[in-house]
Amino acid sequence: MRAIVIHAPHDVRLESMPAAVPGPHDVVVRMGAGGICGSDLHYFHQGGFGVVRLREPMVLGHEVAGTVKAVGTAVTAVKVGDKVAVNPSGPCGECDYCRRGLRNQCLDMRFYGSAMRFPHVQGAFREEMTVPETQAVKVADDLDLSLAALCEPFAVALHAVAQAGDLTGRTVLVSGCGPIGCLVIAAAKLAGAGTIVATDIAPEALAIASRLGATRCVDVSGGTGELADLAIDKGRVDVPFECSGNGRALATAIELTRPRGVIVLVGLGGEQPLPMNAIVTKELNISGSFRFDAEFARAAELISSRQVDLAPMLTGSFPIEEAEAAFALASDRRRAMKVQFRFSDAV
Repeated sequence: MRAIVIHAPHDVRLESMPAAVPGPHDVVVRMGAGGICGSDLHYFHQGGFGVVRLREPMVLGHEVAGTVKAVGTAVTAVKVGDKVAVNPSGPCGECDYCRRGLRNQCLDMRFYGSAMRFPHVQGAFREEMTVPETQAVKVADDLDLSLAALCEPFAVALHAVAQAGDLTGRTVLVSGCGPIGCLVIAAAKLAGAGTIVATDIAPEALAIASRLGATRCVDVSGGTGELADLAIDKGRVDVPFECSGNGRALATAIELTRPRGVIVLVGLGGEQPLPMNAIVTKELNISGSFRFDAEFARAAELISSRQVDLAPMLTGSFPIEEAEAAFALASDRRRAMKVQFRFSDAV
């Protein structure tokens, strides 16, 4: 079978490699769709992010879905022909954090398409993949695999929303309307948020945010003056979700949050200065949000049952032979939200 392999920045190749033989508890998945994530773009353009660097060729990708081609002798959760979303997280189940139920903080996590460890964990942009039964999550038989491949990023959004507590009737701010920000909007709407304010510097992203549930969209490319009403009386926002990783956006979120509000940090942006006086005097709660755990199965359930419609996320689909064109489009925020690969004719 063939896979999309990165060797260095801007050096992606379609290469043949043997398919793994399934063990008793393994599932062979014939891939149908796979989405390009921000981390894939970092590998493509910079060869990594932060201190994480490519040190050997690596199959990219972790947002994938496909059809079960074969199962091991002990597999009971899925059968041949089932459509599945592949959970890219492989926690060890044995470290202290796993035993405490914090599996997303696993000390020995194996996450598909990651150069954080060496040898690297090979990714899922491949025509066929053998995965543990626990990582093949069944979706509806009539679900388009392009939507099933959104389970992973939507799980990230569901985990972020869970950090905020009850959102029923609350005023929410989402700063940064890239793929995760837009999915946070969808998750917040599903959680019953009353008002959802979305901010970004790209009007195209804000248009998609509106389709996914934002009730007010603000272009902050020229400044944040339009948000002045939300700063009245020490702040009117109950829960901001900071998804951009931008220090100025975080400062704005702190300014707009009411006393004892909860700020959820989702975007990664490196070290940032904090207005500590405002945080202390307004008694703000700041929570980080990293990856997901049980939320993956929940994402599969919500997407399968059509309780959430994530179709506005989808920008376009490319055959794997056109990897460079796909990465070029995915890199253009004015034209793309979620670009995916097609691995087969399965839908």
